[in-house]
Amino acid sequence: MSYLVLARKYRPRNFTEMVGQEHVVQALTNALTQQRLHHAYLFTGTRGVGKTTVSRILAKSLNCQGADGNGGITATPCGVCQACTDIDSGRFVDYTELDAASNRGVDEVQSLLEQAVYKPVAGRFKVFMIDEVHMLTNTAFNAMLKTLEEPPEYLKFVLATTDPQKVPVTVLSRCLQFNLRPMAPETVLEHLTRVLAQENVPAEPQSLRLLARAARGSMRDALSLTDQAIAFGSGQLQEAGVRQMLGAVDRSYVFRLIAALAQGDGKTVVETSDALRLNGLSAASTLEEMSAVLQRMAVYQAVPQMAGAVDANDPEAVETARLAGQMPADETQLLYSLCLHGRGELGLAPDEYAALTMVLLRLLAFKPSGEPAEKKTLTQAEPAPARPAAAPAPTISAAPVAPPAAFVAPALAAAPIPAPVAVPVPAPAPTASQVGAEPAPQRRQVQTPEDDGASSEPPPWPGSEEDEGGSATAARSAPSPASPAVAAGVMALPVRDAQNFEQVSSPSYAEQAQSAPEFVAIPVRVAPEPGARLQPAPHSAPVPVSARYTPTEEGDVWHTTVQQLVAAEAINALVRELALQSQLVARDGAHWLLRVERESLNQPTARERLRSALENAGLASQISVEVGVVIDSPARRNAAAAAERQRRAEEIVANDPYVQSLVRDYGARIVPGSIKPA
Repeated sequence: MSYLVLARKYRPRNFTEMVGQEHVVQALTNALTQQRLHHAYLFTGTRGVGKTTVSRILAKSLNCQGADGNGGITATPCGVCQACTDIDSGRFVDYTELDAASNRGVDEVQSLLEQAVYKPVAGRFKVFMIDEVHMLTNTAFNAMLKTLEEPPEYLKFVLATTDPQKVPVTVLSRCLQFNLRPMAPETVLEHLTRVLAQENVPAEPQSLRLLARAARGSMRDALSLTDQAIAFGSGQLQEAGVRQMLGAVDRSYVFRLIAALAQGDGKTVVETSDALRLNGLSAASTLEEMSAVLQRMAVYQAVPQMAGAVDANDPEAVETARLAGQMPADETQLLYSLCLHGRGELGLAPDEYAALTMVLLRLLAFKPSGEPAEKKTLTQAEPAPARPAAAPAPTISAAPVAPPAAFVAPALAAAPIPAPVAVPVPAPAPTASQVGAEPAPQRRQVQTPEDDGASSEPPPWPGSEEDEGGSATAARSAPSPASPAVAAGVMALPVRDAQNFEQVSSPSYAEQAQSAPEFVAIPVRVAPEPGARLQPAPHSAPVPVSARYTPTEEGDVWHTTVQQLVAAEAINALVRELALQSQLVARDGAHWLLRVERESLNQPTARERLRSALENAGLASQISVEVGVVIDSPARRNAAAAAERQRRAEEIVANDPYVQSLVRDYGARIVPGSIKPA
């Protein structure tokens, strides 16, 4: 008599012998008992969890005739009648199993469905069992849809698959779906103990635990490995033999590594890794075993009651609980993550054992020391040297910044320069108590180039460097009235950057008037005040911050210039952004001074390209860029214009009589953001 493997010999023959699938057994048992039978069943799950077994038990329950031949549909087939024995032996004429992995075409499915028109020959029901149904072609699935949806009353379909994602939804919707779960190692261990007791095979408990873990949820794999272990151990199961057969790492190495890591003992970690190399044990298996132990340790740390209720007969569980009390919970989680990710690094290193050592030593490198981490800060810049008393630095408060002096020229074309215009000293607006009590700011005038016959060639801009010399130097004081630059008729402006804009206590208005830097007037052309055409209506919605600006006369010139350059595609990318975000502060012939808020825009390449575009347009041959507060830029004007168009569009819609009637009579509402100006 040929030997029958354990996986076939101990295949369950009724629902009471099924292991680990109580949820499926309960549903089918109740359905059979109450005679609430569906015409199609779909069993899903990984390999070796009982899909085919449940199908055969269901077929026996539907066709069982009882020991006396008078039985009916039952949840407990007798196993001795003709139908039960024929189904167990695989020769029952009304039970057909089709392997869709090798019969996946439409012809095979049509051949099976042709038998559906004939009533059962020997049984009560015809049962068509299609295994690995996801392997069928789309044409085969379509061919069976009609019969699967409305089969004859004597026909039952049983489908089984390991990949339900590949089964069309049109098939899933026609079936009752049962998911068979992978079995826990404890369930597999209990079943193996019972099987080996019936086989009279001596086995060490630890060897069975190794087999139960190696099965990975499949009972068929567990029984097949047990067959192999019995043959390997000459009729008995010992831990050393099973471990050698499986190629599993002795967990004593794993416990030694975890204990050394918990104590911060790098020497033991390296020595244990070398021992694994000498014994030829797999580095990947070591990390896998460590992950399993660390997972149990994390559970014991989160639920201490489970650590106190471990089985004393399981030495590995006892050792795992002991290590859980030695290693902090955060280190357990970190080491678990390192082991999981470290398995992917083994193939990248030239030596997997060196990679294993690096993965383990990584925990020691990141091991919390219990001391507060050193706070890392950026190097503080040294304070700027104090300025001479003759030219004190201007103090800017956190209050809204007053607009700078405007050097206005309404047109870009050259024109005769009129008489000098005095430039007021910028100062914060006085309070109500100061109005009328303090003197007005002083004004100065300087001799123009036309008056003294000086050359009209624009000199380098005071307070900033040339384009090729880098970005403009910030926070320079204005030259004294006696300096040669002033004598030559060159305007001097204090250059500000972000470091000057700090929240400081505001001095009195009189003190500011006395200590404020003196501005030098330059000849400009007078133009009418700019209109408020872009300002919102008095009762309009608040304007976004990005759309707020204070109109300046130089801003009119710069906005027109930038719009023309953009329309002509003379500037693009970062150069266009520099032009849109900057403010034209002053012009001195062919030398223009711009101001930006972000230093990142003030790049030498962008400045040179913008200068070249202005020079090609016949506007300016030199430009300087400073960093400071921008109150009037083309970008802000464009945003304000867009906000004004949006406000007017919303106002037109809101004031429309038809819209108002809809809101009043039908409770309609205007969806925010749905109104777009034309």
